Amino acid sequence: MAGHSKWSNIKRKKEKTDAQRGKEFTKIGREIAVVVKQGGPDPEVNSKLKDVIAKAKASNMPNDTIMRSIKKAAGSLDSADYEEITYEGYGPGGVAVIVEAMTDNRNRTAADVRHYFDKFGGNLGTNGCVAFMFERKGIILIEKKENMIEDELMMQALEAGAEDFSTQDEYYEIIMEPDDFSKVREHLEEQGYEFISAEVEMLPQSTTVLTDDEHIENMNKLVENLEDLDDVQNIFHNWEEE
Repeated sequence: MAGHSKWSNIKRKKEKTDAQRGKEFTKIGREIAVVVKQGGPDPEVNSKLKDVIAKAKASNMPNDTIMRSIKKAAGSLDSADYEEITYEGYGPGGVAVIVEAMTDNRNRTAADVRHYFDKFGGNLGTNGCVAFMFERKGIILIEKKENMIEDELMMQALEAGAEDFSTQDEYYEIIMEPDDFSKVREHLEEQGYEFISAEVEMLPQSTTVLTDDEHIENMNKLVENLEDLDDVQNIFHNWEEE
């Protein structure tokens, strides 16, 4: 994805209201609950939990809230079983869209996701219809700061196992294979770097540019409404915003 497109997504996250941020924390809390149930509450043993904690910190989730979520999940008798489901489809103008959800009611979630695809000029497809256009990669973004030495950061990232390092106007982007994500992230954390975001994402291999104003408006509304769904964890697309 082009750098300016990525930065527009970051700015949208930074500009979230308190209510929107609270909803994001709730979603991360659900993700914490799932990985704790899968691998236990100790991040030193449960690497998935360690990765979700890094994601939570990058989203400015307070440490005490993170610890409360872990303790709650470890001692929870909640019988709700969340399953991870991925939806694929096309947005307006043929933009490829992947929606990752975590739900205890797949019928409700599928109906909600399909509703917004239909409402904003897209269509929900079958599994695999757009996944081939993306690669799963670990992606770490670090905001540029005056005292930061680019060559030193690049060396640290590549030596830790990153496969690509790029410089954008406002941030550095570090890309790695998913299996190397935890190792690279932990190494950079130990060096004192703070992240804008740090997670495994679906990276588009090519992008689609929208020129029709209605398509652009509907694509924005599709993403915003999907993000607002409680069950939706992540949205990936190949739209290159200009």
